[in-house]
Amino acid sequence: MAKKEWHIYGTVFSNPVAIDGVNIVRIDLTDYKEMKRMFKEIRPDAVIHTAAAADPNYCQTHKEESHKINVDASINLAGLCSDLKIPCVFTSTDLVFNGLHAPYREEDKVCPVNIYGEQKALAEEKILERYPGAAVCRMALMFGMPGPASESFIQPMLRDMREGKGVRLFIDEFRNPISAETAVMGIFMALKKVSGIIHLGGIERVSRYEFGKLLADVFSISNAQLISCRQADFIMAAPRSPDVTLDSSKAYALGFRPLTLRKELTRLAKGSKAG
Repeated sequence: MAKKEWHIYGTVFSNPVAIDGVNIVRIDLTDYKEMKRMFKEIRPDAVIHTAAAADPNYCQTHKEESHKINVDASINLAGLCSDLKIPCVFTSTDLVFNGLHAPYREEDKVCPVNIYGEQKALAEEKILERYPGAAVCRMALMFGMPGPASESFIQPMLRDMREGKGVRLFIDEFRNPISAETAVMGIFMALKKVSGIIHLGGIERVSRYEFGKLLADVFSISNAQLISCRQADFIMAAPRSPDVTLDSSKAYALGFRPLTLRKELTRLAKGSKAG
């Protein structure tokens, strides 16, 4: 979609990749001088900033390292976009909320329960202070095809299901997931139409366990061994929010159109077979 309208540049750091039609630039986004040099050389017309240390458990145990990319680099990048007065999208997270008062609207007060959520909430605030015209997209849980350097969370689940391994899934943790393909459409909509905060979530609120049942059904895995469990059954470095369902009615009014989860997963299943 984007390749028809733009010359695309993508940045990488530790995982070199090749993507058809994309100019890959290797850069450390935590190095402000490098970022300034990149902006001077490329002179971008718009920027979508998705890079992050996005594992809450990693952020909880590596606060300084994750702060550099999740907060410092994000603010610096927004500042460079502000200097050029170009559209800028920053992808945030539903985990800026504590999960006690869902569904959450854009105007609701942030109240994260872990370091990752705190970092994203701080980045949101500072980005909009530095560049009020930036778009901050709070993303729901996303799933999709594996990328050149990483997997979606569903690939390990599918492997374990097909091998008949027990897959433990929370019955008391709720999200409104969207596919990566749908998320991209929402991000490009925000690039063109949004200043400030917008929520990009799906139309269905489901628990992790309910999502796993639907995943097994769509991918026709009859021997899937799904085990229901609760958040309290596991001790993890980062505390988890019970329900961070996003109210995305503002995005829907602007033309954001997620499909039902069954349709999203069916499209994904067909794509994986074609690949």
